[in-house]
Amino acid sequence: MKVYGHPLSGNAHRVLNLLSILGVKHESIVVSLPEGEHKQPAFLAMNPLGQVPVLVDGDVTLRDSTAILTYLARKHDTTNRWLPTDAVGNAQVQEWLSTAVNEIMAGPFVVRAIKLFGSPADLEEAKAKTDALFTTLFEPHLTGRDWLVGDHATLADIACYSYIARVTDGDYSLDAYPKIKAWLSRVEALDGFAAMVVGADFFASLKAE
Repeated sequence: MKVYGHPLSGNAHRVLNLLSILGVKHESIVVSLPEGEHKQPAFLAMNPLGQVPVLVDGDVTLRDSTAILTYLARKHDTTNRWLPTDAVGNAQVQEWLSTAVNEIMAGPFVVRAIKLFGSPADLEEAKAKTDALFTTLFEPHLTGRDWLVGDHATLADIACYSYIARVTDGDYSLDAYPKIKAWLSRVEALDGFAAMVVGADFFASLKAE
């Protein structure tokens, strides 16, 4: 099993984090985004959209992080802990997977991308979307509960964690959201949890080489 990604990609981190938690052996292959490796024919043959992550498992090639998460859960989690099979639990997890690729990408992801990569997006708009997401959905939802769905961690928590945890790379403080911060700490305490690199640390390591 191979995962093509990049250390600063939250979408790639979701996949690598779940693999680590599940204890699934894999090879992590770094795709050089600054050098445009994701736009070269060899990579585009795996994902015509030119995006990471990509999972290659034998004859199976998958290009979307949430699709990869569901594939790994179905294949390697015999307990159905991470992706419930009951109608309500499954639908609730799917709600958060949708949030991860929509509202989180429109808010926290953009805030971080502006700071780390000089994205031309509107910072104030991205911050406003992040504020709204946290104040109307995440903070109230996490009041009185430990996890996004049910009484234990699921794919919902894995999918939503990465870009919320690293929104601080965009100089966005989470101090106003104690429920979110406590939830992030619970995710980080999971057995096998794999931390996502801090943006500043990554760039500092490049300068040191």
